[in-house]
Amino acid sequence: MSSKTSTFFEAGAVPRLIKAIPTYGWTLVVLAIALLISMPVLVVVSSVFTNSWDVWSRLVETVLLRYILNSLWLMLGVGAGVLGLGVSTAWLVTMCRFPGGRWFEWALLLPLAAPAYVLAYAYTDVLDYYGVVQTTLRTWFGWSTVNDYWFPDVRSLGGAIVMLSLVLYPYVYLLARVAFLEQAVCTTEASRSLGRGPWRSFFTVALPLARPAIATGVSLALMETLNDFGTVKYFGVETFTTGIYRTWFNVGERIAAAQLATGLLIFIFSLIVLERWSRRQARYYQTVGRNQSLT
Repeated sequence: MSSKTSTFFEAGAVPRLIKAIPTYGWTLVVLAIALLISMPVLVVVSSVFTNSWDVWSRLVETVLLRYILNSLWLMLGVGAGVLGLGVSTAWLVTMCRFPGGRWFEWALLLPLAAPAYVLAYAYTDVLDYYGVVQTTLRTWFGWSTVNDYWFPDVRSLGGAIVMLSLVLYPYVYLLARVAFLEQAVCTTEASRSLGRGPWRSFFTVALPLARPAIATGVSLALMETLNDFGTVKYFGVETFTTGIYRTWFNVGERIAAAQLATGLLIFIFSLIVLERWSRRQARYYQTVGRNQSLT
């Protein structure tokens, strides 16, 4: 045995190497899992290096602008809807006591148990021209045709916004409720003792402290909105998802569809970065956690 080899064993390098093997093994396992999960995204993103200008020129001339505008309006509407529904319901069941409040804490999560397109079919069946609501109205008021009264078109962009808001608000509700529960009630009590009412204390104290959780919930809801296909297709709204489907299966351009999906990924990533940048200087401190309700 050479002197270098004996020095290697005497220095204890082998035991250290043996101890480090489990750490390296877990690192390799995590890297393999991450690669497996990210592989579809990497395949989609790699499509940007393929030239498909002919298809893109046709998309730009015909439907691309409509896809972008409809997706933006859908995001704005659903974002406002889930924000209002999720935050208000989370605050009410957390800070107020009323009959059935404990039941509502769990019942408000039930929309997540049903796919959005299934609820879309159900709502449309109830609210459409031959549905229960309009049929009852025509019976009560003697209306005979659709020209005798006005009723909002269910299968439209507005209907899709309302439907997705009713289905996706639990993302915001769940995270906002956890944030409200973890807030120290002494901060709200201090605001109330300084003369601020319940509403002003909510907007100036509780809501800013819960902003990171609320922003995360809204981001999840918007991601679900952008990747939804069944609901927007049923309501006849042309978005990025329907455009990807048509480009791939109707036109037969798989690469162009993957490039559209890449644009959608970049758009979602930009939203996340923009939200984090908007609160880059904000700091949140919580030194006391008293999970009790105000009177």
